Amino acid sequence: MTDSLTHSSAADEHWMRRALQLARSAADIHEVPVGAVIVRDGVVLGEGFNQPISGCDPTAHAEIVALRAACSREKNYRLPGATLYVTIEPCAMCAGAIVHARIARVVFGAVEPKAGAVVSTQRFFEQPQLNHAVQFQGDCLAGECSEVISAFFKTRRDQQKALKARLQAGNPDGDE
Repeated sequence: MTDSLTHSSAADEHWMRRALQLARSAADIHEVPVGAVIVRDGVVLGEGFNQPISGCDPTAHAEIVALRAACSREKNYRLPGATLYVTIEPCAMCAGAIVHARIARVVFGAVEPKAGAVVSTQRFFEQPQLNHAVQFQGDCLAGECSEVISAFFKTRRDQQKALKARLQAGNPDGDE
């Protein structure tokens, strides 16, 4: 395993910037802004962003969407030698799928203290019973990744406060 505080390479930052673009696409459709890109030998195999709400699919996390796209492209459910870049630390569901897909390395941006399964709530990839070892590294453009998700939730909270104020004023539509 790789220490989660290892410095990112220029290539890692390049691909994380693409994941950040995808995260912003999720925010544009009112999904939690998480983006993911799977790369092998400098070639994008698959990419995705969060879509559980719009897709009515609780498994449509950015990592899963990217894995599905990559596996479909490769005509194989295994992706040996591939690196997955994701803006937020993967949850347990995504970590399990990453192991099953035989992803070699995961690079994530910001930690997810409530549901992150790589370093935050558990150390999923370090479980001795796993039949595949995944290298991982965090903190790649962590500030930018954190800002995208923080801004999304701040906007959501502000919208909820505004709606509450309108409801209390007897004006749910916000008309004057």
